[in-house]
Amino acid sequence: MIRLRRLLAYSLVVIGILILLYPTVSKWYDIRQEEKLMAEWESNEMNEEAQIVGQEEYDNLTTLFAQETGNSEQSPSSTSSSEETTSELSESPIPTKEPVKLNAIATIKIPSIKLKLPVLEGASQKNMKYAAAHLKETAPIGEVGNAAIAAHRMRAKGRLFNRLNEVKIDDKIIIDTNGKSFTYTVTKVSIVEPTDVSVLNYNKTDKRLTLITCDPVVNPTHRLIVHAEMK
Repeated sequence: MIRLRRLLAYSLVVIGILILLYPTVSKWYDIRQEEKLMAEWESNEMNEEAQIVGQEEYDNLTTLFAQETGNSEQSPSSTSSSEETTSELSESPIPTKEPVKLNAIATIKIPSIKLKLPVLEGASQKNMKYAAAHLKETAPIGEVGNAAIAAHRMRAKGRLFNRLNEVKIDDKIIIDTNGKSFTYTVTKVSIVEPTDVSVLNYNKTDKRLTLITCDPVVNPTHRLIVHAEMK
C-alpha cells in the first residue's frame, strides 16, 4: 500500500511538471518550425505556385484568429486550476519531433519593424501557426490585383505580425519569391470590422498588397489592415 501511494505521488509530480512545461515547450516548438521554414526557403528547398479564386478565405480568418487567441501564448494566470490545465493538455497533444510538412512560396520583410517571415500558401490553422499565409483566393504576389497576406499577432514580442501596428505610411514591404523580389510602399493603415471585405478591393492596373491581422492582440474584435502598393 505504501509503495502504491509513493508511486501515485511520483506520478502526480511528473504530471505537474509536464503541465507546467507544456506552454514553454509549445512556444519553443512553434518558433523552431518558423526558423526551419526560413532556413529551408533560403536554401531554395521549397516551391509552390499561388492561385486566384475568390474571397472565401477572408471570412474564415475570423475563426482562425479566434482559435489562436484562445489556445496559445497563455500566461501563468490563465491556468487557475490543475483541472483546467489538465483538460487543456489533453486537447492539445505535446509536440513531437515529427517535421511539419509545409511549403513556403515567399518571404515577407518589413525593415521598419525588423520583420522577416516565411509565407505559406493558403490561410489554414496549420499554416498560420508558424508563418504568414497568402490567401490563395486573392491575386498572386507581384501581379496586378490585390494580394492578401494574413498572420496572427502573438502575445510574444516580435512573433509573426505582433508589431504590425507599428508600421507607418511610406514604410517598405519586401516580398521575395522564387527568383523575384517585389517592393511595396505602405499607403494606408486602418482598423476595420471583420465583415469589411472592401479591404480586398482592387482595380485592373495597380499592384496592391494587403496585410491582415487581428486587433487588439488580446480578445480581438477587429482587423488591422495595412495596404501597400508597388510603384
